[in-house]
Amino acid sequence: MRKVMVLGIGQSSFGKFPDKTATELGTVAAKAAVHDAGIDPRMLQVAYGARAVDGSTTVQDILKNLGVTEIEMNNIENACGSGISAANLLWRDIATGSYDIGIVVGTEAMTTSSLAGKLLAPNKDDLDGQLGITMPSYFALIARRLMADYGATAEDLTYPSVKNHRNGCLNQYSMYKKELSAQEILESKMIADPITLLQCCPSTDGAAALILCSEAVARKYTSQMIQIRSSAMISGSFDEPGRDLVGFKMLGVAANKAYEMAGLGPEDVNVVELHDAFSPEEIWAYEGLGLCRKGEAISFMRSGAVDINGRIPVNPSGGLLALGHPLGASGVRVVCEIALQLRGDAGAHQVAKANVGVAEMIGGYLEGLCPPIAGGVQILTR
Repeated sequence: MRKVMVLGIGQSSFGKFPDKTATELGTVAAKAAVHDAGIDPRMLQVAYGARAVDGSTTVQDILKNLGVTEIEMNNIENACGSGISAANLLWRDIATGSYDIGIVVGTEAMTTSSLAGKLLAPNKDDLDGQLGITMPSYFALIARRLMADYGATAEDLTYPSVKNHRNGCLNQYSMYKKELSAQEILESKMIADPITLLQCCPSTDGAAALILCSEAVARKYTSQMIQIRSSAMISGSFDEPGRDLVGFKMLGVAANKAYEMAGLGPEDVNVVELHDAFSPEEIWAYEGLGLCRKGEAISFMRSGAVDINGRIPVNPSGGLLALGHPLGASGVRVVCEIALQLRGDAGAHQVAKANVGVAEMIGGYLEGLCPPIAGGVQILTR
């Protein structure tokens, strides 16, 4: 397997842009990544698009705006895991020598999508969904389990939102640049007890793009050698679905695969970007990624370890809670953010001494399977 290097990153602003299409947003991100890489876009040999809603030949539509045609182009849908799934496929192409350079573009226009203002409709054969289990209610069950088994308080459950909105104030791309107190969060509209509105990520328009290449290509264009050391994907399991809501075994499986492939462990990690669609979700991910031991997620968080100046900062960008969650873009954005941190280019939200970073994104819920249904973990080093 060859080394896979990050050559270029780019993203659009995140927010509500009803006058912008997913293609237009994706074009902004792709052009930014090409500019960051310092290449002629016609060098690209393969392209992947990621879009969870209303997608059809999206990456072809984007790349024609860059003058790129007649190369292999594929579009990926894998719920919230669409972006990191596409990034994984591009990583594999470069690692195996199928191609020397390629791009992945994740984009979503949630404001004007067919899902705007709606909940995801369950499949007809999804009994849980037909009975009213939604993503907010599912994570509310996790929150209740954190309270019952871990001694979490209602204030504890708000902390990722408090922290991430504080971090988001430092990020130029954030949808929300306003600090929130635990009291403000607790007093916001109840969505699924104990999760309130300000513990939920906003539906957002936005895009992110990532250019990966071989080491030989990278050395021609940059002295900042950021490597994706490993990339691991996982799907749901029949193994005791729903019985251990906090553990989320399959996230741990993906993380362990990524650590083993990279020859690193959680103790080596300096910065993490992860899927925080709901505030309590970030808390259980601490254990899934091995950042703390089982049963210690609350005390780990209370220690300040996950703060931007802590031992292992989590979501220094502001995460989905502050940036927003354009579904197809988020999995690409987390990889871009880790690369940005390792380059030392994150500006006001830069993490000190960031040498090893983890990008995680998950998605999907299906009755009878232990989630995440689509999960990915990438480990980057400088």
